[in-house]
Order: sequence, then structure tokens, then C-alpha cells
Amino acid sequence: MCGIVGAVAERNVTPILLEGLRRLEYRGYDSAGIAVLDEENCISRVRRVGKVKELSDALKETEVRGSLGVAHTRWATHGEPSEKNAHPHICNQSVVIVHNGIIENHSELRTTQSEAGFHFTSETDTEVAVHQIEHYLKQQGDLLEAVKQAVSDFEGAYALGVISNTENHRLIATRRGSPLVIGVGFGEYFIASDAAALLPVTRRFIYLEEGDIADIRTDSLVIYNDEGLVVEREIKESELSADATAKGEYRHYMLKEIHEQPARLIDILEGRIIDDLVLDTAFGTGAEKILDRVKAVQIIACGTSYHAGLVARYWLEAVAGIPCRVEVASEYRYRKTVLMDDTLVVTISQSGETADTLAALREIKQKTDMTLAICNVPESSLVRESQLQLMTRAGPEIGVASTKAFTTQLIALLMLVVALGRRHGLAEADSKILFQQARTLPILIEQILNNSPAIESWAEEFTDLDNAIFIGRGTLFPIALEGALKLKEISYIHADAYPAGELKHGPIALIDQDLPTIAIASKDGYEGKIKSNIQEILARNGEVYLFADERLDMEDLGESCHVMKVPAIDAELAPVLFSVPLQLFSYFVAVHKGTDVDQPRNLAKSVTVE
Repeated sequence: MCGIVGAVAERNVTPILLEGLRRLEYRGYDSAGIAVLDEENCISRVRRVGKVKELSDALKETEVRGSLGVAHTRWATHGEPSEKNAHPHICNQSVVIVHNGIIENHSELRTTQSEAGFHFTSETDTEVAVHQIEHYLKQQGDLLEAVKQAVSDFEGAYALGVISNTENHRLIATRRGSPLVIGVGFGEYFIASDAAALLPVTRRFIYLEEGDIADIRTDSLVIYNDEGLVVEREIKESELSADATAKGEYRHYMLKEIHEQPARLIDILEGRIIDDLVLDTAFGTGAEKILDRVKAVQIIACGTSYHAGLVARYWLEAVAGIPCRVEVASEYRYRKTVLMDDTLVVTISQSGETADTLAALREIKQKTDMTLAICNVPESSLVRESQLQLMTRAGPEIGVASTKAFTTQLIALLMLVVALGRRHGLAEADSKILFQQARTLPILIEQILNNSPAIESWAEEFTDLDNAIFIGRGTLFPIALEGALKLKEISYIHADAYPAGELKHGPIALIDQDLPTIAIASKDGYEGKIKSNIQEILARNGEVYLFADERLDMEDLGESCHVMKVPAIDAELAPVLFSVPLQLFSYFVAVHKGTDVDQPRNLAKSVTVE
């Protein structure tokens, strides 16, 4: 959840650390801090509540220079956002630490350390980690050995960057359950939660594996695995440019990423579809044998990715004729589950580091090796630990509210549906039609983007509202869920979503002139039903904002039903297309309300804690 960055070099690392924090701010923005060793081997630390800009402004007034340092941007778990709870944490003016994750046994460690005379200045779980390392450093006299011993006492997840004024030009990094990457320079090394943070200084990266501990100096790098053995980890060259995460001409990252969707939907199909048929090799080595065995699918995901899984359930059962279950990852691992023989377990995550989804995957792997990760980050833990992988190729997504990651996940899932469907009776002609329709999506989405002013005019009506309802039927019900989530995330309007037919079973009691309904309707066979549901709302003085397939006749619903046409598309692909106007609608509502679109309160992009 938090973002960490560190550097050891022969130059001043403060600007590097600060720029790294700016690029990691999507991971948390409750507070930020930096600590470096200066020329006199003294620790200089500056921390501020709020976003990285607050820290940057403070550094203009307080000079912080040094060739060894760590920095942190925080998403609060233990302890409120405050300067005392901000990282980096220091013990006895000797050991400095930044941490992403949760030390689950911090209460026990805190009790033991308090009895041993350690003084606590924060409410965080992280402070026990820095005390534990300092404790062993006094015993061992070596920072690496101290970290090795300390982490063996920790329960939970961590990515750590550790420095000490006892050992200048030495940075120790380790991870378990939280991501950490090493950037390789010339006579210098860097660490970060995400490679994108380091693109201004290097494009060469080493991705640490579970339990790895790295001993990093300007002239050497030694990595130990979780068994204490020296190992070599491959250096990988990033294809991303330093400006890959720039907003460009757009006011917000979210708007940029919405507009990137046509291009990204072209990219995801490139080289994977031949003659409108999906290649098994798109899913990784050995995919053909695994896909041949599949008799059922289990999808596990969180948040927006979960909504993508719900759409896939409709597709898998209706198009491929394969039974499918979809589970929320945070619940799945904590209940007793039954996994049918020959079930393909599909995990979905933008970052590939979502703690709940990773934990579920690791639980599943004890029962089956038939696992597939649908993900946007090739080097992520989810991808590395899954038997099969399908990359969504969405590119860096910085806005906290997911947009292009969602639509590319849907297309990835469609590819899976077709690949499995042809093994279960799906006619070749039908699969070709699906991909022919998928290839029209970029043009149709561009038409929706060009209609942004009309969508914005609707959004203006929601500026002063506190509640809303979203409805859809069939494959558009998960899109209604996603639309409600987007509105909640970035505008802070309470929004619920329902299958339209469920309104009469309770939620319709909420309907009045102050509770608007956002409805979505495609030409899918449900149009008559949802029209009746809308009439039920209108009969109770409700107001409806309807996104409808342009082929549908909805003009007779009256003045209280506002209709906006969406380009025509086959029902199977409608979930992808209808996602876009809902994204734009939520975006414009947030803009008019004046909320922080890209960094909404209490949220972070990559949820790496449970």
C-alpha cells in the first residue's frame, strides 16, 4: 500500500528519492518523509503530513543532502496520519527504516521491547521493526546480520529499506509479501516499490523474490534467498520510458487513462489473435494441455477486478458452456472451499501485488497447479507464482480509480472464454464474430469520448447529491456495480448497484425525487424488462439517467427519464463499451464536486496489505 524508495550512490540522492516518491504517490498519500546520511555521517530526516508536495516544500527550507538515503509515502494502517507516525522511523539515532506492509505480531514485539527499555514515539507497527533491527545490530555489529535476524521475528508482510550511520554507503533491502525492486545503475543502486519510480535514473531492474535480502553498496550487490544462500537474480530491461507516467495534456491521470482505452484494446489483441481465433500460446507455456483439461472455472479477485470476473461468469456459462464461480479474494481464503476436479483458478489483479488475491492464490496452489493470472504487470508476484499468465498490456495506470485496466481485463477474459469455448462446442464462426466485434470497440469508444460534453452536462446535476442507485441486467449488472464503485471512489457519493429486477424486492423503498437512478441498457433481450423497471421508478417520482443502445426505443419514458445514446454493439461486448460512459460520468461528477480525482481520500492504488 505504501511506497518506499532508497538509494546508495556517489552523488546527492535527495532529488532522486523525492522524484521516486512523486511517482509512487498513487500507493498512499497520507504522509511522506525522507532520511539521508549527510557528509558527517549524521541522519537528516524530514517528515510531513499530507502529500509529497508538502515534503517537497519543506525540503526547500531545510537542506537535506547525502549519498545514502530512504524515503516513504504512506497509506495509514496502524496509527492516524501524523508526523510522528510518518516514515522513515529511527531508533537511537542509529538505524533508519522504511516499510510497506503490516507486522502482524507488532503488539507482542512492542511489549517485549518496552520491557527491554525501547522508547516508542509512534503508534505504527513499523516502529517495532526498527527497534528489533537496532537490538540485533548492537549484538552483531553488522547491519545485514541484524536485518536477517530481525525479519525472522516478524509475522506478516513487509518490504523494508534499512540504513544505519554505523555503516555508510550500505543499504539493506528485503521483502516478504510486499513488492520490492532494485534499480541497477553505474556505481549506484536504488530500491523502490515499483520500477516506474526509478525510470528517471535507470531502466535496468532486479525483482526480488519472496524472502530475498539484498546487501547493496555502491560497488557491489549480493542477494540472499530465504534459505540464506547467495543467489543471482536476472537483470531485466524495462520497456517503459521515463515519461510513461506523465499526465501529458490531460488535467488528471484518470481522464488520460480513459482516453487511452482505444489504443490499449488494440494492444491486448496484437499477436494473440490469428484469423480471429485466439492462440493458446497467449496464456503461457504449456497452456494447451491445461486448457484441454478445464471443466470449470473459479475466479478470484477484489474490487474492480472482481467486477470483471462477474462479467466473465456470464460469458463463460452462456458462451463457453462452462460453470464458473466468482469469489472475493479477501473472503475466499478464510472459508472452507470445495474445488472441483479440473477447475482452472483465475486470479485477476491490475498490480499483481494485491495481498488478498496473492494469499488466495497461495492457498489454492496447495490444491491445484491449474492457475492463470490476468494481470497488467509482468514482473509481479501474481504472475510469477501462477502456472499460466495473460498480460493485459494496459500500461502504467496511475489514477487510483481503475479504468483502462478494467476494460483490458474484460478483453483478456473474453480471450479465455473463446479459448475454452472452442473446447466445449463454441463454433468457430461464433468465436470469429466475437473478435470482429472486439476490433470495433476502439472506434465506438472514440465516439463516446467525443460525446464527453453531454455526459458532463449530466454530471453537473449530481454535484450536490449524496446518494445514487445504478441498475443493469445480465452482463450489464456487473457494469452497474463498477459504475457505482467509481462514483463512490472519486466523488464520495454513496452509490449502490442492483440487478434491475431486484428493485421491487426492497430497494425501491428508497426511490423519491432526491435519489437519482443511473440505468444502462443494451440490445440484449433484457431491454423490455429494464424498461419496465425504469417505469416502476418513474411511477414513484424517481428521476432516471439512462445510457441506452442507440437501437432501443426509450423516448416514450417521459421527461423524468433522460436518455443518452450509446453506439450499437453485440450484447456480448456491451460490458466493455458501457463501462466508458460510466467512467466519464463519475469523472465529471468528481471534477464538479472538487474532489481529488486521482488520489481520493482513504484509498491507494495497490492494496498490498490485508
